Amino acid sequence: MNRQSYSSRSAERGAGKLKAIIYFAILIVAVFVAFKTVPSYVAEFQLKDKMSEQARFAVVNRYTEDQIKDNIYKVIQDLDIPAKRDDIKVANTNHGIEISVSYTVPVDLLFYQTDLNFTPTSEGRDIMK
Repeated sequence: MNRQSYSSRSAERGAGKLKAIIYFAILIVAVFVAFKTVPSYVAEFQLKDKMSEQARFAVVNRYTEDQIKDNIYKVIQDLDIPAKRDDIKVANTNHGIEISVSYTVPVDLLFYQTDLNFTPTSEGRDIMK
């Protein structure tokens, strides 16, 4: 009886080691995916913040569309976002200025390639209208 309980316990220990290895592998894959994708989302958040700032200043300072595009494009270059100046759209609306950018970030995860599509927009309202 003693040998049977000992052999079943050693089998249980092996299963525990296998679970630990599987969990560790899943953790490593999750960290790798986060390492590859999170910077793109952080850059998009920073761009959106700068766009809303520029939209507010553009309304107050009466910037032209070219000035707004130049300011946003400088931010895009600083953040290493793969967007062109032509991807920046500035529209004068009844309430102020609307700025939008549409771009795609390719992500290579070694075992899977995908594209992350971003379309941040911002609107600066003119309180005088």
